[in-house]
Amino acid sequence: MRGNSPMKVAVAATAIALFATGCQKTETPPATSGGGILRINVVEPNSLIAGTSNDNPSIIIIKQLYAGLVEYDAKTSAPKNVVAQSIESTDNKVWTIKLKKGFKFSNGEETNADSFINAWNWTAYGPNAALNSEFLGSIEGWDDLQSEDPDKDGPLKAPDPKSKTMSGLKKLDDYSFQVTLAKAFVGFPAVVGYSGFYPMAKGCIDDVKACKEKPITNGRYKMESSWKHNVEVKLLRNDDYPGEKAKNGGLYYKIYDKVDTAYADYEAGELDVMEAVPPTKYKDAKSKFADVLFEKPNNSFTYLGFPLYLPQFQNVQVRQAISLAIDRQTIIDSIFDGRFSAAQGVVSPNFQGFRPNICDNCKYDPAKAKSLLDAAGGWKGGKLILWGNAGQQHEKWLQPLGDMLKKNLGIDYELKVDLQFVEYQQATNGKKVTGAFRLGWGPDYPVLETYLFPLYGTKGSSNNPGYSNAQFDALVEQGNAAKSLEEGIKFYQQAEDIIVKDVPVAPLWFGKTTNVYSKNVVEYKYNPISGSEFHEIALKG
Repeated sequence: MRGNSPMKVAVAATAIALFATGCQKTETPPATSGGGILRINVVEPNSLIAGTSNDNPSIIIIKQLYAGLVEYDAKTSAPKNVVAQSIESTDNKVWTIKLKKGFKFSNGEETNADSFINAWNWTAYGPNAALNSEFLGSIEGWDDLQSEDPDKDGPLKAPDPKSKTMSGLKKLDDYSFQVTLAKAFVGFPAVVGYSGFYPMAKGCIDDVKACKEKPITNGRYKMESSWKHNVEVKLLRNDDYPGEKAKNGGLYYKIYDKVDTAYADYEAGELDVMEAVPPTKYKDAKSKFADVLFEKPNNSFTYLGFPLYLPQFQNVQVRQAISLAIDRQTIIDSIFDGRFSAAQGVVSPNFQGFRPNICDNCKYDPAKAKSLLDAAGGWKGGKLILWGNAGQQHEKWLQPLGDMLKKNLGIDYELKVDLQFVEYQQATNGKKVTGAFRLGWGPDYPVLETYLFPLYGTKGSSNNPGYSNAQFDALVEQGNAAKSLEEGIKFYQQAEDIIVKDVPVAPLWFGKTTNVYSKNVVEYKYNPISGSEFHEIALKG
């Protein structure tokens, strides 16, 4: 989810835009045969090409447009085959993937071995600057597709990488290929359900610029027309899809930059699913829409990140002090009506391998916080800038958090919440932030590793703090190399122990899905890994 975003979302993480969503008034599309058009709120996506998108707004739409090797069962979260016929290995390092026939892209191309191999090579190739490149870093030969810019943002250009293709990808025939990982990874069949592993049509690789506006896709839906930035994305059901078809005629994503505007549109009957009811409207929704309100604890993780590339955050005692000075439960109770659960670590309470109360630095202890800051020589960063993305009411909880730091540690602060999510993500990914920053994360796949390496690994795809710890990396690798997911948990837990001690982020809370839907919806469907299952939602009439 995800990323920086619920699924990172999602992920990736991908990255999460929690409470993401202010509107441009647009014409509601006409209903079509086969269930009508489902109208949904979303924030402006970063991209609709799978390899370049690790933010939740993008992934929400991408999951509807593409069919990958696997998706996740709504009841068990286990991966189940979609385009894959089988994914098998005898050593968890060399994997043979056989594909089903019959999946086609919207331009008529077959979804075959080449469409996966080409997509993964394109995403991994450093000069393409695809945000999901690091997710493919476990494949043998990935390093050869990277190159180091000699002067970062300076005038010199990075040299061409050694190769444009990964040695670990081998085509066996038109509908099967072999993947050799640099090191064994027991969770590989689950990881490939993440959107960064989706296939890519040759027509898209040949014209990426055009594909960004109207992607060539192979999923349950296809683009009706080009993406209208900051306005809408229209999808129609793909009736040629060989798997389980969508139960509605299409999806109409209305793009908002303010969550309150989306909620007002829902009240006016202009949305069929309103994702992420804003905190200030929760009691109103609970009162007015109790019969169409969906609530469920979810896996979304909100944290306050510390940019370790800035000197004022490099002392671990400073980071520990800030974390200890935050009264999470008071913020949850006063701002979020007690709906969230205070973080006890960096792994969701819903995941196998979760342990309660392992994060001593997540407890509210202002005396210990002050003592640690004094031991570190005090705060030397001037006024602390607290960053959050605009339009999503993050200032409503960032301000009391800042007040706590001022009261308990004497650190003055100011808020910076003026960037829309796409710009905000560019700043956090590009390590341009000048203070502590809000981000979220959701699981991209049902493996404990999803809460660890992407966020804190030296080569993690969403390592926005710039954290690096060789022992942490090694423990994650040991978990990956275990003979079973269950055996790997003990190594992942040891890696988590390092994070809650080093505090590259201050864990804040795990979320609760609070969505409302219209009375036109027959039955709302939700997946704990993938979120709203829009293709499963039928409309009345």
